[in-house]
Amino acid sequence: MPKKIIFTDKAPAPIGPYSQAVMINDMLYVSGQIALKEAETGDVKSEARQVMENIGHILTAAGLTYAHIVKSSIFLKKMDDFALVNEVYGAYFENEPPARETVQVAKLPKDVNVEISVIAVI
Repeated sequence: MPKKIIFTDKAPAPIGPYSQAVMINDMLYVSGQIALKEAETGDVKSEARQVMENIGHILTAAGLTYAHIVKSSIFLKKMDDFALVNEVYGAYFENEPPARETVQVAKLPKDVNVEISVIAVI
């Protein structure tokens, strides 16, 4: 099965040589999403909310929902923000949340506070 590039203008366009998402063999790989405008305020909860909305728009473009997500990766500038991001993130998964890891990193693109990538399955 050939890969299919997923793109929506409702989420930020890639800022480098990558796709918003790629679908292959009933799996959707969503590139790490950041919140560009919200990053200017430094409010990690606003950033996390916008990131999750970006992911939602990409899922919709692929014909999927948050319920299709089986794995996510969260990258934080500061692990001290874990509880705040977790609060926002958890609101998108009422039942059966996906597998996940959360790691602190030295720096993120555009100096944002949080980046999230996901894998979803049809």
